[in-house]
Amino acid sequence: MARLAVLLLLPVLIESVSSISFFLPVNTRKCLREEIHKDVLVTGEYEISEQANTKTNLKITDSSSHTLYSKEDATKGKFAFTTEDYDMFEVCFESKSPMGTGRVPDQLVNLDMKHGVEAKNYEEIAKVEKLKPLEVELRRLEDLSESIVNDFAYMKKREEEMRDTNESTNTRVLYFSIFSMCCLIGLATWQVFYLRRFFKAKKLIE
Repeated sequence: MARLAVLLLLPVLIESVSSISFFLPVNTRKCLREEIHKDVLVTGEYEISEQANTKTNLKITDSSSHTLYSKEDATKGKFAFTTEDYDMFEVCFESKSPMGTGRVPDQLVNLDMKHGVEAKNYEEIAKVEKLKPLEVELRRLEDLSESIVNDFAYMKKREEEMRDTNESTNTRVLYFSIFSMCCLIGLATWQVFYLRRFFKAKKLIE
């Protein structure tokens, strides 16, 4: 019964939307960043309050500055793209106005972003594939399970990379420590012989 309750709650969790609202002052630029896995569908809706003599541009780029979506004088719309690699993506809103800061009210920006399972339109999939409601929920749970497995696989891969890095670092530190000890022993030996020759030259010792 408990397992059934969890399964029934999962669709509710899947449908949650990452929504954010903020005020954008005139002649300023604000950006939001998010890390997203490879081959993930990303969709979004935005709405920007209109102000006289003010234009707002929207631009979405990856860490390599490749433009994934761009819209000048944006007011309301949607966007969608699929990630080609695990990367940091940046969503930027830039307000431009000849009126100057302080003379135009701030614009209200509403942004709703979905990715992965959240971004899929299961109603459309059900219509195309003629699926029953239970089959749609099972498809949703299957996609969610696959997403979780992929996340765990990525975390495991990152853990292995970090472990390899730590082991490599520890090996280098060990070799450096041995090299440092050898240098110190060699320097101390040279210092002893040098001082011995010096004192003999000064006839302070035999």
